[in-house]
Formats: sequence, structure tokens, C-alpha cells
Amino acid sequence: MSERIFLLLVIPALFISACSFTVKQAEQARKEEPGVIQVRPSDSSSPAVLSLLHKARSAAMAGRLGVAEGQLERALRIEPRNASLWHYLAKLRLNQGRLAQAAGLAAKSNSLVENDDQILQADNWRIIAHARYQQGKIKAAREAQAQADTLMVENR
Repeated sequence: MSERIFLLLVIPALFISACSFTVKQAEQARKEEPGVIQVRPSDSSSPAVLSLLHKARSAAMAGRLGVAEGQLERALRIEPRNASLWHYLAKLRLNQGRLAQAAGLAAKSNSLVENDDQILQADNWRIIAHARYQQGKIKAAREAQAQADTLMVENR
């Protein structure tokens, strides 16, 4: 996947949930984009972390992935047990072609998921599947995708 396509399609989705918006607006967005469910920051995220996420999103949308990476890493120093932050960093690593790190960070995110957040878990499994596929590990990629699919079926 070319970097430009990634920036246009994936990066906005990566940080869209970092913007603060009401539950009503989130429900409206889901109605407008059927089948698209976004991973949102933890409800317990501090204002400082939400600000860093906003800055990371802006930097990523401007193509400054290094700046976005720095903002996410700062946020993780504040809230190291925040599963959403590990998830966002995993997506960024996937874009950077750092496949083993992307899969590892997604797995770390899954180990920290609270309240049985199946949407976050499923998206982490999709990151793992994508990384494994790009590494040529087709069987492992299929297994990871199957985990994601199972979680999404349970979430309906």
C-alpha cells in the first residue's frame, strides 16, 4: 500500500476518535458510515492525553508521522496502561512498515483492554493480521483475522 493511500484512508481513521465529540455525534457518524466503527480513546483519558492525541492526529494528517509518533509516545508516558494509546501506536508502526512492532503493540493493547472492549480487540487483531500477512505469515494472518471476525460477530 502506498504511503499516500495510507495517509488518505487510514491515518484519518486512526486518530478520528481522538477528537472530542459527543456520543450523539458518534452515533450520527456511524449512521452516515454504516459498518464503520471507530476505536475511541479510553473514557478515563486525561485532558493532557486527549490534547496529545489531537496533536498526533493533526500531525499525521499533515504527513508528519514522526511528530505524530512523538505525541503518542508522550501520551503513553502519561498513561502507560491506556489500551487505546497502544492501539494507535500499533497502527502508526504498521504504516511505517515496522511490522513486528505493530503486531507486538497491538497484542500489548489487547492485554490492557478493560471492560471487554471487543471493538478495540478486533481492530488490534486486524493490525496483527495485516502485519503477519505483509511478513508472509499467511496462516498466522488468517488466524488473527478469524479472531477479529469472531469478536465482531459477538459485538453485534
